[in-house]
Amino acid sequence: MSSQVADLTLDELNMLIEKVVDARLKQITKPRDKASVQAVLDSIDRHFWIPPDGAKSSLELLREDRDA
Repeated sequence: MSSQVADLTLDELNMLIEKVVDARLKQITKPRDKASVQAVLDSIDRHFWIPPDGAKSSLELLREDRDA
């Protein structure tokens, strides 16, 4: 493979692009540390909010906003 992009054939350029994309996708989809995943789940549990009884639903609030 050529060392200059201008000297690459179309097939060589496509192969280079595929390699770069594959490498970046592997970095993104790399499994995370299980402790950090558990910490996120624990945080979700601690911050989960349940509206009080009798509170309007999101649909009711949207309808009110639309009709106002």
